[in-house]
Amino acid sequence: MSEPFYTDKAQVRAAFERAATLYDSAAVLQREVSDRMAERLDYIKVAPPVILDAGSGTGYGAAALKKRYPHARIVELDLAHSMLRASREKHKDGAGLLSWLFQKSPWQVCADVERLPLADASVDMIWSNLAIQWVNVPDSVFAEFRRVLKPDGLLMFSTLGPDTLFELRQAFAGIDGATHVNQFIDMHDLGDALLSAGFATPVMDMEKIVLTYDDARGVMQDLKAIGAHNVTAGRRKGLFGKHAWQTVVDHYEARRRDGKLPATYEVVYGHAWRGSPKPKGNTLPDGRQVIDFVKPGDKPR
Repeated sequence: MSEPFYTDKAQVRAAFERAATLYDSAAVLQREVSDRMAERLDYIKVAPPVILDAGSGTGYGAAALKKRYPHARIVELDLAHSMLRASREKHKDGAGLLSWLFQKSPWQVCADVERLPLADASVDMIWSNLAIQWVNVPDSVFAEFRRVLKPDGLLMFSTLGPDTLFELRQAFAGIDGATHVNQFIDMHDLGDALLSAGFATPVMDMEKIVLTYDDARGVMQDLKAIGAHNVTAGRRKGLFGKHAWQTVVDHYEARRRDGKLPATYEVVYGHAWRGSPKPKGNTLPDGRQVIDFVKPGDKPR
């Protein structure tokens, strides 16, 4: 980690391990974004036999995918084992233990999205809802996604953009030299990273979702409950003083409207295709293959 705003992967894992029991009660944004991302699938005609839910959390997205694609094998992958355990318990409670044991229940893998323990070309679709914002450089995760996708496989993801929690970031501005709010990658840089990784026809769009709170402490408590509090390398290591915290609160209070404090999330959506392997030999610019006919005794060009 060479930048103070880079996230500390060990701290990310620890935060989500602790957050699993409270996650569902606070993950309003995650569920809303998952639902909005799923609506985009209405316009994409696919029937994937194997789907990887990368950053599956407590299984909300996996359940929706299973309902949409009842014959698909869902693979839930998350960095935190406690998140997978919470998902497994929900599957058991919803189906009953015996039916859960005999139905096509999701497979679960505890792993890092930047180092997927999956074979090359082993999944037909990757779904990733609000997970890759914890990756400091998108190139590595997109390279892994492309590696495990089959030819013409689909990647669909959501993440957070740089305007996320700008109110909180500005409230902390000038307090000290530490980073207090996680920083996120711009939509255009993500699109460039997709192309660089070899994905075809990437489509990116963005919207802003504003949650409202009674006070600044409520914002911080929700972030902690979903494991999304500050885990940057340059975060403050010591305790935050009472006077400094009051200064942050006063700055945030200046944004109060209609009795509520806003917390803005810039949500970025993207999808792209793995693409088919290029044919060997000479090809024209439009992709048609050139076949050389060689007479006996001639040297091939």
